[in-house]
Amino acid sequence: MGDDWSFLTNHGRALLCVAEDPGARLRDIATTLGITERAAYGIIVDLAEAGYVVKGKDGRRNRYRVQAHLPLRGALGRELPVGDVLDLLVGVGTRDEGAERAERSR
Repeated sequence: MGDDWSFLTNHGRALLCVAEDPGARLRDIATTLGITERAAYGIIVDLAEAGYVVKGKDGRRNRYRVQAHLPLRGALGRELPVGDVLDLLVGVGTRDEGAERAERSR
């Protein structure tokens, strides 16, 4: 059995990068994940299209905001918010106002 596998997909790992550093450059994300910048771009686009990341401009750079209140994709019958998982893995408070509103409306 090889050592070439991981518990987290590159999508999950990219989300962790953004949660840790919302101003991370694609180059930095790619380096952290050991992938090309083009592949990192595709992953960020996937995350944005799925609604997990909102991309905004901060001068000439992109800034990302994780939508922590959204349910974890592919959760095994449980509606875990992405922010709860990121908080466990990163220790960064990723909860946002949307999450607080969603919890209050339950």
